[in-house]
Amino acid sequence: MGKRRTPPQEPPHAAAEDDASLFRAAVGPVRELPPRPAPPRKPPPRALPRMAARDDAQALGEFRRALQADTLEAGDALAYRREDVPPRVLLRLRRGLYAAQDELDLHHADAVRAEALLRQFLKDATHAGCGCVRIVHGKGLHSDSGVPVLKNLVDRVLRQRADVLAFHSAPPAQGGNGAVLVLLRRRP
Repeated sequence: MGKRRTPPQEPPHAAAEDDASLFRAAVGPVRELPPRPAPPRKPPPRALPRMAARDDAQALGEFRRALQADTLEAGDALAYRREDVPPRVLLRLRRGLYAAQDELDLHHADAVRAEALLRQFLKDATHAGCGCVRIVHGKGLHSDSGVPVLKNLVDRVLRQRADVLAFHSAPPAQGGNGAVLVLLRRRP
């Protein structure tokens, strides 16, 4: 068998130079384009108020802890008096020595409805000139959360009102820890 001969090949760089010169000859003279301005940059992202958000979250957490710290349990008694009210008045209220002139029963009301009813009741009782009223909120023994929702709501609302002088959980014969007697400021 005979050996086959391959034709002689040009070195690779010679063929590339030949192609480049052919391309230049075909294209002709080239002029450089003027430089284009750079495309506009995307604006940087807006700064996020991370510190403010963190401060808000921290304040909300402290507020929730404060609310839970003051949460009343089912057996706890409600008691409050303004500084200008003598302590003996609260003692008489605890013993049930003031006659309730009107009563509001909040059983079976949800928190939103109970708050609206309570605020309206207190407003009406004050305008009617009632000195003492009874609010039945229940003991909260059947609450889903285990916390007496209405009892805590009544405590919070009564403490905020300027027309409430003092309040105390009723004596056992008048509802015990499921009701509260409230002394109201008389209208002038």
